Amino acid sequence: MSKLHLGFSEPATQLMEGIIDLHNHIMIYLIFILVLVLWFFFAIIYQFWFVINHPTENHIVKTNRGDMRRFRPFSHHSLLEVFWTITPSLVLISIAIPSFEMLYYFEPEFELNNTFKVIGHQWYWSYENYEISADDVVKFDGNLLFEEDLPFGHKRLLRTDVCVPFPVDVPCNVVITSMDVLHSWSVPSLGVKCDAVPGRLNHVVVLAKREGVFLWPMF
Repeated sequence: MSKLHLGFSEPATQLMEGIIDLHNHIMIYLIFILVLVLWFFFAIIYQFWFVINHPTENHIVKTNRGDMRRFRPFSHHSLLEVFWTITPSLVLISIAIPSFEMLYYFEPEFELNNTFKVIGHQWYWSYENYEISADDVVKFDGNLLFEEDLPFGHKRLLRTDVCVPFPVDVPCNVVITSMDVLHSWSVPSLGVKCDAVPGRLNHVVVLAKREGVFLWPMF
């Protein structure tokens, strides 16, 4: 039985480490917002349903109209409206600042001497490595493995018969396109996911910081 994998793949680039840190940073605000909204939700249900139908004191007005009048300072409160206007703005600013910084790292300024060209086909990928010059090109194909050839625990359509070699601590420019339909070239551990579009060249920069074989996480 394959091991259950939760969360992100083990990062192999500084970019992927930044993506994981940004995700954890945003999750703190999401949990806070979730708890706050649930508290408001259950408080309203309790006040306008439970208290109305099951009063504990005789002087509590049992009509909906009377209770709406009694709880009006809670639902129409100036300070409360200022609070839930300013607070989301501050949350968005605190999320936007690291997000903009992360977008900056997606376009690093490196001297790129090593270029990979990735070409998507219907059932396989073609690779061209322009390591030295445009005249010295290494070409190979990555074909999908048949189900009977898959290692135990690996999923179909996620493994090929060859792996793309990337040097460690050397920035590589990866140019991605397609020959037929839309594809998506993705390596989670490298923090890379780029669309392969026919007639269009997209590119990403890969800077691996450790050795390894980086596959899709197995579930």
